[in-house]
Amino acid sequence: MPSIDLESAKALAGRLFDALLARTRDDPGVTRIAYGDGEQAAFALVAEAASAFGAERTVDAAGNQYLTLPGQDRSRRIVVGSHLDSVPHGGNFDGAAGVIMGVAAQSALAAADRSPAFDVTVACLRAEESCWFPHSYIGSKTALGCLEEGIVDSVCRSDSGDTLAAHIDALGFDAEGVRAGATWLCQEELLAYIEPHIEQAPALVDAGLPMAAVSAIRGSFRYRDMVCRGEYAHSGAMPRHLRRDAAVASARLIVALQALWERLEAEGADLTVTFGQVGTDPGSHSFSKVAGEVRLCLDVRSRDEATLARVEDELQSMAVAISTETGTQFEFGPRSGSRPATMAPHLVSMVNDACRSLNLPVHTMASGAGHDAATFANAGVPSVMIFIRNTNGSHNPDEAMAMADFEAALAALIRMLSRPASDWTPE
Repeated sequence: MPSIDLESAKALAGRLFDALLARTRDDPGVTRIAYGDGEQAAFALVAEAASAFGAERTVDAAGNQYLTLPGQDRSRRIVVGSHLDSVPHGGNFDGAAGVIMGVAAQSALAAADRSPAFDVTVACLRAEESCWFPHSYIGSKTALGCLEEGIVDSVCRSDSGDTLAAHIDALGFDAEGVRAGATWLCQEELLAYIEPHIEQAPALVDAGLPMAAVSAIRGSFRYRDMVCRGEYAHSGAMPRHLRRDAAVASARLIVALQALWERLEAEGADLTVTFGQVGTDPGSHSFSKVAGEVRLCLDVRSRDEATLARVEDELQSMAVAISTETGTQFEFGPRSGSRPATMAPHLVSMVNDACRSLNLPVHTMASGAGHDAATFANAGVPSVMIFIRNTNGSHNPDEAMAMADFEAALAALIRMLSRPASDWTPE
């Protein structure tokens, strides 16, 4: 039986990354809109590569794509995957690294004539980046048949204004099937979900480590369309005590939540608080007017559901107090979010065992960002993530994953996929 040829697998991955960049470049960076041309091009590219070594291709009602290398036991499967959409003008590796690594691992096993213990399926998931559709984990939720009721007809894409259902049907998939919870993946058959992904902050860079196993994923609550309403007034004539200044009220809320974050962090809580957008109305604001309206978006994340609940309760209390004191009103708008997720300990151990066997450093860390692995884990599918060092963070054109680090993670993944059947079914 031939030995595993990592160089050929790495070369295939390099060609796929180069082709993906060429097909979806949108300077600066790349843009792969969910259910758009860029995402479609990415799906076609990896499907073509997998067909070269005989992988079986299947597409579900939502358009998620599955590329399967048959295993010795075809009654159960191990899924490796991630998403292929990107943020506007993002980097080429976010999400795509996981899909391409899965295909590269399959190609290495096929070339070495090594049939894995179970089917190995690479999942190419849709619409993970919620900048396109304001809802978390659409691809993985549709893959598992757990997309919340009504979402397919209520969420609209940010650029087109058309519903998720309209975009699904426009590409020839089956929105009605999604409404009914139709799936191709059968949860009872899933032994593991493994998601390789670039790290989205520089922690591995700072630690001098090429990769890590992920132990947990933060959950969140989000208010994407908050509004603080006050009253426009003359900046020189209106005295302070009569003002209903939406800018001041909004600033007070931001500062109050920042102070809460600092207090909870001092208590040892895991938390991030981000006001990613804050702005007055360009059609009505002026340098000589008291602000009558401010729009904000808020993203709060934690690995602990109790912490998220506490922050949300305090947020509501703060808003009431500030509104009373300033004569303004906060309207929170629709709420979205996700649950924190814990990765499967035996899969985390598998990643670390693979690193030891390859003389790679062993490191375990939590993910601050959300990933499709959270959906699988919270649905009861044993899950793990493999983080790959990335110099410049993600969601920007300057993502910088070294192929040597990719190769280290690829070697670890192949070691995992080569393990015997008994290792995938712990007591």
